Amino acid sequence: MKRKTDNFNKFFLKKSNSAIKEEIKQEKKAEKKARREAIEKHFEEKRKKKELGLANPKPVDVQRPSSSVQRTSTQGANPKPPVPSTEDLIPLNKYLSHSGVSSRRDAAELIKQGKVMLNGKVVTEPGTKVSKQDTVKVGGKKITISRNFVYILLNKPKDYITTTDDPLGRKTVLDLIRNATTERVYPVGRLDRNTSGVLLLTNDGDLAQKLAHPKHEIKKIYHAVLDKVLSKSDFDAIAAGVELEDGPAYVDALAYADAKDKTQIGLEIHSGRNRIVRRIFEHLGYDVKGLDRVMYAGLTKKNVQRGKWRLLSEKEIRILKYLNSSIK
Repeated sequence: MKRKTDNFNKFFLKKSNSAIKEEIKQEKKAEKKARREAIEKHFEEKRKKKELGLANPKPVDVQRPSSSVQRTSTQGANPKPPVPSTEDLIPLNKYLSHSGVSSRRDAAELIKQGKVMLNGKVVTEPGTKVSKQDTVKVGGKKITISRNFVYILLNKPKDYITTTDDPLGRKTVLDLIRNATTERVYPVGRLDRNTSGVLLLTNDGDLAQKLAHPKHEIKKIYHAVLDKVLSKSDFDAIAAGVELEDGPAYVDALAYADAKDKTQIGLEIHSGRNRIVRRIFEHLGYDVKGLDRVMYAGLTKKNVQRGKWRLLSEKEIRILKYLNSSIK
């Protein structure tokens, strides 16, 4: 098992020796340096591209028609609409994601189910190329790509589901942030109905795709309350990795959240598999009475009461966008 991280220590470990503290300090400095260098590199590349564009401006075509025939041949003609370049075309599921309909993965399912129309025709291939000039409808409603990105942190309570709508009429997380924005946003990194804690909602499709992709190994910290004391043998089994029906499940760090109450467990994990934390404990015969996500991708619910929300700061947005930016 990997050494417990500084974020995990912050939430669950009460004691640490000077060596561990120093190692954590150096690790944190290295992470900040890597993130700062990635950001500086990004803006340096943009600056160079801009300078290159100024140094090599595109020539202005001032050529005049060479004859009166050429001058009059187009008079009164209806100019053809511009043909979108390949750079302007994006996959339909990405278009839906950038429109705030859903995540890219869920958008692909909507398309496959025949719920999306492109220029009046049902399309079932998520990779169908779309331009801004096309007409896209979902459920009969026209949608357009949002130009105003919104990032909302919600401290989700129990009994709310993380979908944009529910045919059964159950409460959704969108009910809680209805007054936060007029933009269409959707949840990133889902929590099941009975799990509470940090949830991000946005209409930034690229960021949502990044946070959902396994290669970025986005960290989450959970606080679980079990129906009985977690035994030492089961503690060690979880730390070593538990074999579930869909493959092995590993945690990055594990600890008793309360030394006097060993039914309370803190664990750090980066897997995005469905109900993974509950399934780990259930596999060993434990019932999870309560599960709370206290951190997601570096975001915490500090100063956000249960059921309340806040907008992310500019600094938090920058950190999210460059999170694990060294991973290609």
